[in-house]
Amino acid sequence: MGGLGREMTRVLVEEYGPDEFVRRISDPVWFQSLGTVLAFDWNASGLTTILTAALKEAIRGSERDFGIFICGGKGKTSRKTPDEISGWGRRLGLAEALSANLVYNSRMAAKVDSALVQDGFQIYHHAFFFSQNGSWAVVQQGMNQEEQTARRYHWHSEKASDLVCEPHAGISSQSVGERVLNLVAEKSADTRARSTELVGAGYAPLMKEITILRRHRSELSRMIALGCAGGEQLTLLKLEDTEFTDHAVICEDFGKSKYLEKILGRVTDEKPENYEKLLAVRGVGPKTVRALALVAEVIYGARPSYEDPARYSFAHGGKDATPYPVDRATYDRTIETLARAVGRARMSPPEKDQALRNLLGE
Repeated sequence: MGGLGREMTRVLVEEYGPDEFVRRISDPVWFQSLGTVLAFDWNASGLTTILTAALKEAIRGSERDFGIFICGGKGKTSRKTPDEISGWGRRLGLAEALSANLVYNSRMAAKVDSALVQDGFQIYHHAFFFSQNGSWAVVQQGMNQEEQTARRYHWHSEKASDLVCEPHAGISSQSVGERVLNLVAEKSADTRARSTELVGAGYAPLMKEITILRRHRSELSRMIALGCAGGEQLTLLKLEDTEFTDHAVICEDFGKSKYLEKILGRVTDEKPENYEKLLAVRGVGPKTVRALALVAEVIYGARPSYEDPARYSFAHGGKDATPYPVDRATYDRTIETLARAVGRARMSPPEKDQALRNLLGE
């Protein structure tokens, strides 16, 4: 895979340039197709980890020649990503601000998919691709231990102009969840705004709201609270009388948590001016944003989205039209582009034949 990956990368960079290579990596269709050419015949979870590792190894020592830099990986290696980015920044002589921005985007992508997209998948793989021009992509993967299924999250610098609102280039998943707290959805804009206002108001007012919810915790586990800003005048309706039968946040065990209170104290002290800066505060994670979302919805009526943001189950659609009919034009263009790249690669004829057979499913 390393040898073939190196030649594929060389051809694609010569043909399209490093920025375009990075952009294509952020496309779930393209990423899956490249993995198919190199080794895989299906979208297994191993495709993500092995393909990114193979590409990283394939260009090792020639990163400057390709103009592409790959950081991070699986497990413990993923936690080295910021240091690897900073290291490349120093060696390349990048402006300190650019290098710091790349590190920030890497960290925020990991934090968003861990905290703001609460879909039951635990992130365990994070790879960061970037060019010397500052174009970047993230490919990270999470595992649902209960279902033993994986989900891949793709980011690209052009798409992620707003890191906390619809930032993904695509999400590849074997299934779509029914109860997902999706705080990056456009529909969650009110929740994000209200959460920022709550921490901006200070620790005492926020804890007063939380105390109200704690007092009604037993009722909230069975009911949905709607309606009124103004503290204790909660209107409690039976769950079956509301449309919110898939309510995820309401099931949170909203008991006392010293750690949560410590983080809320920190974030209210810092008074972040927007939701992105709120998320960036050290220690803010899934429980913190879930608590703020609960207060925003129950007391102020700012309902977030519970729609799973995953859009891709198959690269080009299924032959049974699930999740959507096969897009033959995209399918053919993908095969044509990759076949041309294989043809130009510096490999032996048998290796080229094998790559083409993999691509065409023979």
